[in-house]
This record gives sequence, C-alpha cells and structure tokens, in this order.
Amino acid sequence: MAKGSPSTARRRADRQQDRRPVPSSYAAIDLGTNNCRLLVARPAPGGFRVIDGFSRIVRLGEGVSASGKLSDAAIERTTEALRACAGKIDGRGVKETRSVATEACRRAANGEAFLAHVRRQTGLALNTISAAEEARLTLAGCAPLLRTGHAKALMFDIGGGSTELMWVANEPGRAPRALDILSLPFGVVGLAEEFGEDPLPAPEMERLVGRVDGALAPFEDRHRIGADIEAGRVHMLGTSGTVTTLGAIYLDLPRYDRSRVDGLSIRLESAHAICAKLSGLDFEARHNHPCIGPGRADLMVMGCAILTAIIRRWPVASLTAADRGIREGLLLDMMAADGAPPA
Repeated sequence: MAKGSPSTARRRADRQQDRRPVPSSYAAIDLGTNNCRLLVARPAPGGFRVIDGFSRIVRLGEGVSASGKLSDAAIERTTEALRACAGKIDGRGVKETRSVATEACRRAANGEAFLAHVRRQTGLALNTISAAEEARLTLAGCAPLLRTGHAKALMFDIGGGSTELMWVANEPGRAPRALDILSLPFGVVGLAEEFGEDPLPAPEMERLVGRVDGALAPFEDRHRIGADIEAGRVHMLGTSGTVTTLGAIYLDLPRYDRSRVDGLSIRLESAHAICAKLSGLDFEARHNHPCIGPGRADLMVMGCAILTAIIRRWPVASLTAADRGIREGLLLDMMAADGAPPA
C-alpha cells in the first residue's frame, strides 16, 4: 500500500488520539444520616461523565435523636462503606476528592471524633458542612433540571436526619440562586425511630402531617409561595429517596432505574395517591416491594408524611424527581475551579 494511503492516515490519527491526555477525574462523597454515596467523574461537554459510583445504606444517624451520639455499630458500618469508597478512588487516578458529612455528624456529640477515626482508618478527610452549604450544593447539582422557564422554584430534600427546603430564583440567563433556606430538624430516620415500622393509623398520620405543616408555615408566611403557584410561576423539585422511590412506583418499574426516574415529572394527584397507599402497607409489604426493599421499608411512611405536608401546602400541578444533589454539586465545584465550563 502506498505511503500516505487512507488506511495509513487513519492508523496515524488513531495513534494520535490514543496519545491525547485523558481528562482528570474527580471524586465526591456525600455521607448522610442514612446513606453513604460516592461518584467518580470526568469533565465532559455539558457537565461530566460518571466513571464509577458507590451507594450503601449505613444508618449512621441511627439512635442519635435519643442518645446524641453515633453508635459503635453505626460507626463500624459507615467506616467499612467509606473504606470501599477509598478503594474505588485509589483505583481511578483521582486528581481531587471532596467528602462531606451532613446532619448526623452535625448533631452527634462525637461527630468530629468519628471523622478523625475515618481519616485514620481510610485516609479520607471528611468535613461536616452546614445546612446552608448542603442546600447550596444540592441546588448546584440539580440546576440542570430547573431549566423549565418558571421564574421560581421550590426545592426540597427529605433527608435522614433533617429536611431542607429552598425558595429559588430561576431567572433566564442566570444560574438558579437560593433566596431563602429552611432546615427542619427532622427526617425519615429520626421519625421512624419515633413512630416505629408499623403503618400509622389514619388519625396519627394526619397529626404527623399537621406537625410537619406547622414547621412549613413560617416559610410560606415569609414568601407567599402560594400566590406564585396560583400564577403558574413555580416549579417544584424534590431530591430524596422518598421522591425517587415514589417516581419508580409511579412508573410501575420492576426495580429502581435511575435513568427512568431522574428528571421525571409526577402529577401531584398521583403523588398523593401513592403516599396514601404506601402509608397503609405493613412493614412486610414495604420490605418486599421491588422499588422500596429492606433498606427503606421502615423509612418510606415517614417520607410520605413529610412529602404529603409539602405538596398539600404548595399544590403545584406536578413534582420533578431528582436523583442527584450534593455529590453532583461537589463535582461541578471542583471542575469549575479547574477551569471546566459550567454545566
């Protein structure tokens, strides 16, 4: 074959492509009250490409509401999960890692001692972040799902140890920005410990919903969100296991599928109906449900109570489910600091 033929040129181009530097990878860990989650990703057009991940239910905050401390069993479970995260990070040539802890470590008297233990055992340096920083990162991670043309957004994250709400300005041509943040000192883990795993009788469920609604009322008083909803200016987005599980049930999936749920729009009447049905299921039925499973069986009713209070007070037409949040916000922060274009 003659020198400079198409095949030779193609092989030369392939070799040159092979020599192109691989973009740096970044890792983000979100250690919550219930879950330990890792994402490893590289910058890509429009954001990033995930190259590895990890998620495990660790129940770090189990018993904290009663004792004020992280238990030895929870510390052991969580340290083992973080050791698995460290192994994945080591195998991916990660340039930078950011690891954060949220409500369980904020609340526990031994939270900082636990993080020092984790660093000795795994080499991971976790920092406990404030509720405000948690909300900021969640907003940054979910921002691509807010591009709906609405002037305002009401975002919420039903966590294991706390529940955060954000009232967001969503102006054209600008990144979404939080106008106000409300952090409620209860989440699904703490409420499950208070109420147990059995289905709640309807009157008790209503009392719990009313208790949550009472905590939401000052946020409505400050911002008159209901008036903006009536005018059609508000997009509601929920990022939590409660909402994503609800989305999977809404789609009647045989098992949870992030690609189907992330960004899903759920009609509010359907959300009400699913919450009512789940709240009446016994523990075994929730345990055996393919989209709930054993790790969330005792938490889902509590999540439904919080969600019901939110969507009753602010009755938008539909709710967007987001299977993203803090980790994505951490990744985008690190990449932007290294000069990657915004998502």
